[in-house]
This record gives sequence, C-alpha cells and structure tokens, in this order.
Amino acid sequence: MTDVRGDATRRSYLPEILLVSFAALLMEIAYTRVISFKLFYYYTYLIIGLALLGTGCGGVLMAVSGRLRRAETGAIVMWSALVGAVSVLVGYVTVALTPIDTLAIWEYEAGPTLLNVARLLLICLALFAAFLPIGVVIALLLSRGSDEVGRLYFADLVGAGLACAIVVFLLNWAGPVTAIMLAGLVLAVVALRLAIGERSRLRPAAAGLVVVLGAAAVFPGVLPEPRTDSTKPYVNEGSVFSAWSALFRVDVSDPFGDFRWLYHDGLVGSAIHEFDGDLTTLTRYDSDERSLPFAAMEASPDDVLIVGAAGGNEILASLYFGSRHIDAVELNPVTYDLVTDRFADYVGNIADHESVNYVQGEGRSYLARSDKDYDLIWFPAPDSYSANASSVGAFVLSESYLYTQEAIEESLSHLTPDGLIAWHYGEFDFDEAPNRTARYIATAREALAEVGVDDPTDHFVVTTAPTVFGGASLSTVLIKATPFTDEEIDRVVEGLDAIDGGALRYAPGRTVDPNPIDEMLTTPEAELEAWFDGRSSDVRPITDDGPFFWHFHGFGDVVEDMGEPITREDKENAVGERVLLLLLVVAVVLASVFLLLPFLTIRQTWRALPRKASSAAYFACLGLGFIFFEIVLIQRLTLYLGYPTYSLTVTLASILVFTGVGAYLSGRIEPVRERVVPVLLAAIVLLTAFFQFGLGPLTDGTLDWPLAARLGLVFVLLAPLGMCLGMFMPLGIGAVARLTNHSNEYVAWGWAVNGFASVIGSVLSTILGMVFGFRIVMFISLGVYCIALAVLYSLLRPEPDPALGSDDPDEPLADELEPVGVG
Repeated sequence: MTDVRGDATRRSYLPEILLVSFAALLMEIAYTRVISFKLFYYYTYLIIGLALLGTGCGGVLMAVSGRLRRAETGAIVMWSALVGAVSVLVGYVTVALTPIDTLAIWEYEAGPTLLNVARLLLICLALFAAFLPIGVVIALLLSRGSDEVGRLYFADLVGAGLACAIVVFLLNWAGPVTAIMLAGLVLAVVALRLAIGERSRLRPAAAGLVVVLGAAAVFPGVLPEPRTDSTKPYVNEGSVFSAWSALFRVDVSDPFGDFRWLYHDGLVGSAIHEFDGDLTTLTRYDSDERSLPFAAMEASPDDVLIVGAAGGNEILASLYFGSRHIDAVELNPVTYDLVTDRFADYVGNIADHESVNYVQGEGRSYLARSDKDYDLIWFPAPDSYSANASSVGAFVLSESYLYTQEAIEESLSHLTPDGLIAWHYGEFDFDEAPNRTARYIATAREALAEVGVDDPTDHFVVTTAPTVFGGASLSTVLIKATPFTDEEIDRVVEGLDAIDGGALRYAPGRTVDPNPIDEMLTTPEAELEAWFDGRSSDVRPITDDGPFFWHFHGFGDVVEDMGEPITREDKENAVGERVLLLLLVVAVVLASVFLLLPFLTIRQTWRALPRKASSAAYFACLGLGFIFFEIVLIQRLTLYLGYPTYSLTVTLASILVFTGVGAYLSGRIEPVRERVVPVLLAAIVLLTAFFQFGLGPLTDGTLDWPLAARLGLVFVLLAPLGMCLGMFMPLGIGAVARLTNHSNEYVAWGWAVNGFASVIGSVLSTILGMVFGFRIVMFISLGVYCIALAVLYSLLRPEPDPALGSDDPDEPLADELEPVGVG
C-alpha cells in the first residue's frame, strides 16, 4: 500500500489551505450577522464556538479514522471541499427556514422548551456541518506536511487574514448571505481544481456546485430570507426596504402616519419622519421630551452635536428650536444612506440643510478629534432595547464606548461654559429598576468628580415621559459642567408641563416623588457603594476597560437563578448572561466529547504518545492566549480607528497575516529552536507592556492623523506581536512530531486540544472582560503564553523515542483499529 504520510509534501497545497481558511473566516463572520438578525446578538458567540469546534473536530477525524489515514491527500481535500460546499448551501437554507422562539427555551415549559431546544440544535448542526470539512482539510495538511508546517500555517493564516480584510466591505456592499455563498463557492472551486487535476469523476458535480453557488452569490434573492425569532414579529410581516451592513440589518416599515420605523436586526431601533421642509409644521416637538434640552437653555444654541443621529428626529427638533449649526453623526452606513439618498425626499432633504452637517462615523471618535465646543451634545436612545453588536464577539462592534466614564469626560471637555449633555434611555420600570438611567448617572457622577467637581449632584436634572412601547417610559438626563441654576430648572419644569405624563425625577433642591434615581443622587459618596449593593441589578459605573453598559446581572446571581424560568413580561431579564454561561458549559461538554473522547478509539496509539499532559497544556495555552489577545486589541483600538468595523478588520487582518509571517519564519530558526524560547518570552513581555502602558499615549498623540495613516500605524504596531505569536504553533507541532513516530496522530491531537481551548476562550474572554476588565484579560494572556513557553522548552529538549513504534498505515495497528474508528 502506498505511504501517504508524506503525500502532502509531494505537491504544494498552499493554495488549497489558503482558500479553505479564507472561506472559513468569511463564513464565520458573515454568519454572526445572520444569527444576530435571526436570533439575538448574544447568540453570535455560538457561531464562533461552532466554527472553532468544527475545525477542531476535523483534526479528530484525521487522527481516529483509519480510512482517512490511508487515503491520498488530494482525494481527501477534494472530497472535503466538495462536501463543505454542499454543506454551506444546505446549512444556510436550514438556518434561514428553521422557525424558533428562543425565549421559550428559558420559560421551562416542557413542550415549547424541548421543541425550541431541538430547533436550536438543528441550527447548530447545520452550522457545524459547514465547518467540519474545513477542519479536516487544515488538520490533514498540517499533520501530513509537518516538515513544511511553517509555510502551510503561513498560508492558512494569510487566507484568514485576507477574509478579515475584505469582509466588512463585502457585508456593507452585498450582505452576509452573499458572503456565505462566496465562501461555499471558494470551497467548490478548490474541489473543481483538484478534480480537474486528478481527472476525477467528480468534475461534473464540482462544476455544477461552482455554477449554483456562484449564482447564489450574485443573486442572493433566490435564497430564502432568514426567518426571525418569533419574538421579532415586525420584520416577518414585511418591509418596504431592507439592507445589511457590518453592524446590523436595517428594515424600513410601511408608514405609520407621518413616520416609518427603522428596525435594527429585527428590533425597533429608530424612525424616519416625513418632512416637507417647513419648520413651522414641527410644533409636535413643543410637547415632546426632545424639547427639554432646549428648554433648559436661555437662548437657542449656536452649536449642537448629535451622536446617533439615525433617521433625523433630533435634527428636526434642533432645527425647530433654532439651532444655528448641527453636527449629526450616524454610525450605520445603511441609515446614513437612507437619510442622504434613498429616503432623502421623504425626510425633507435634511442632510442638505445649510445648518446641518450629517456625517457617517463613530460619535465618540468624532468628538475626540474635534476642536469645537458645543452648547448641546445630544445622545438619543438608539439602542435601549435593540441589538447593535457585531464580528469576532457581540461586544466588539457595539456602541458601549459612548457610555463610559472616559466618554462622559470627553463630552464635558467639549462643552461651552453653559453647555449641557442630554441623554435619553428607555425604561420599562423606572420606579423600581431604572437600570440604564441609574448606571449612566452613576458613571457621570464619577466623571464629574474626576474633572474636579466637588458636588456632582448639583449638575443633574432627570425627567421621564411615557412612550408608545407597552408601558415603557423615556428618561431624559441633562448634565452640565457647572451647577444647574434655579432658572434653568424652572424652565425644564415648565417644558414638562407641556408633555403629557411628563414628570420631574430629580433636580437639585427640588422635592420629587420617591424613586431610585433621586435616592442615588441624594446618597452621600461614602454610602454609595452600600446603595449599589442593595440593588437587585448591578448599576455601578463603567469605564473603557469594561464597557459593558448593558450587563446588569452578576454571573453569580445568574447561576443562582438559572433554574428559575424567565417570562416574556420580564423586560429586565438576564437572557444574555444565561446564554453566555450556557455556551461556556456546552463548549466544555461538546469540546470534550468531540475533540477528546474519540481518541479512545485509537487506544493503542494513544497510550504510546508521550508527554500528553505537557502537549495538552501547550496547545490549550495557544488557543486561550491567542483569542484573548485578539479580543483585547480589537477593543483597545476601536476608539482610535474611529469606526468599530475598522478595528475588527485591521486588527484581525494584521494579527493573522503577521502570525502567518511568524509561522513562515519559524522554519528558519529550527536549528536554534531551544535558544528562541527566552527570546520569545522577552518579546511577549515587552510587547504586552507596550500595549498596556504605551499604546494609549501613542494613539492619543496621533488621533488627529488621517484615517489611512492611523490604519497603517495600527498595522505596523501589531506586526511584531503577530510574528511572535505565529512561531508558537509550528514550533509546538515540530516538537511533538519529534517525540514519536506516530506524528500524524499527535499533531492532530494537538490541533484538537487547541480547538478545544479556542472554543472555551471565545466565550471565556467575554466573561472575564465583563468581570475583571480587558486590562486584566491581557495580563492573563501574557501569563498563559509564559506557561506555554515553559512547556515548549521542555518539549523541545527530548529526542524521539524509537521504541514508540512505526507510524506506517500498513501496519496492523491501523487495520486492527479500523472497526472502532470513525472512518
């Protein structure tokens, strides 16, 4: 029988591994958008976990299947790519058409709960099936090509980096469905290329898949629309316009009187209002809570900044109340296009008004780069009950950085002497649990104290007014850098009289009905921590290091309450936290079952593998440490690059590409591999210190650089870290390959353990960031890599033991184990 162990090196499979890795990352990121729309943003972690689990399981199959071990490399790659392409198409249709009610899972009613758990598992299986063949290809080529693992791993990571580099453009331009079909098309092209080269009878099937998937990528409308969760009924009823972006999908409703709802990922996000250009027709704002910031002012403002301008409601209000100049910043490119182009006539061409500067960008970054002072900095309520998160994790592309202590300090520094900040928040139970308002005010209180205010409580006015959302109220928080005067408060109270149901909730020196906000602001600083401890929800201040504004429930409390059902009437439930914890448990269980237990089917080989504990620790550390570094750096660079998607794209692309360069260079240091360990240790420590303590001053000092220059600087800054991290995997694979003649099984096992740790890390990084902050997570990353280096040093020293036996697939071992193998 032909020896296939070195088959991967008899021809170059660099293009195949590059393209397959490209398809995997493209599909993974695109599916986060589909799942966020279909379900909810916190289920995007599911996609990351399933992608990593699927690719890791590919290594398991390669190790335990005798049939795969004996098959030729080209045949396995061809069949895997073909099966993967089919799975992409079938998987998307399954995901799109499967009905589900995720909230029913947590109501713990036997029938509905089991039914929807089964539906969720079907969605998971459809996703997993698309990534498994990709994992087979990568594990196959890395294990059989261990002699050139540096070049193969380089191609693997460059493919992933290229996908990250184009995915945001692709999502904004064509949407995630096209991106998913493009991933399937790439797999089909790989299969066709090999089928032609091998003169395989699969050529017609591969060619047919290329045509089908190519057509689906160009005309995604032929595929079914994702059927949204039944708790998102609005989008399922249809819309007049829909478009995807890298942030969230926007659907425009039919008219409701003189406005249209804009749904963000299937939830009400904002609205666009019909306007004929005549400001005198906007008298509705006289009895609207949007009048209150202007009521507090003695005269109409000269300069207004609106962060989260959306469909232009606040722009119209600002024009109506006489604002002379308005800078309006909107994050989502789809919404920006609606206001400036597609629905420009409907909204009265407000973006072209001589007093309006309507721009697309991230509000806080825009403010940080501005040299203007404003009379009013206005933050509407764009996401009080909508899901605006996206990419490698849901928190990466959210707007949470708008709500932190540092963001409020930045806003205060851009106010005129009598200027004010205005915030709106949706609250379903203001009298008992005004969580958003309380956390923001607690954070603003810290910010005011930080800028030197002795008594921050004199700097707030808080009101509420009813809304159309099922009994919810809209709170308005006004903040000044100087204390509110009696005259300003009187004007706000007068403005409240014109608002049906309007109520004053806090103002300095005024008596109001008892409520949590008044309690918090009248509680002395020394007793504030005790007040927080007495709340059922965590509303403590947040900073840039932990910008999880919507995280109101501690994980300890969530674990204690996990057995309690959640009702649809509970608007302050902890479903997001429950999902994270559930995914962590599921990740551990599934990773253990799919990545580790199958090796019991090759027990004889398993017993022969030396130093398994050390190798497991090493590859697990790589999986955890790498994803921890990724997540933290994406977060740290979001403000600097001014647009969350730029941070995601540039950070991932740079780290992955330069990790590939490091992998390639690792082959050059093979003769001195033991001496490279202390060098890598020193480099990792110094680079971590730089990112922890030097990155902030550098980015602050270059924040006014043009975007292209900032992107280039980030790419260069991440290069050394990427190259260092890239050397670990090839060095580890080479080390374990030299320990035994069963190198293929050992390398595949290492790949599986790495996948196991990556699955855990994808969820654990978020939980750790929520609990401890990202600075601590980066230090944990450093500690994990230090452990990996210590283990690597021990793995590099021993010589292979010839007594461990042959790895020839013709030997009885493979045939003997075939009946219990997967293949």
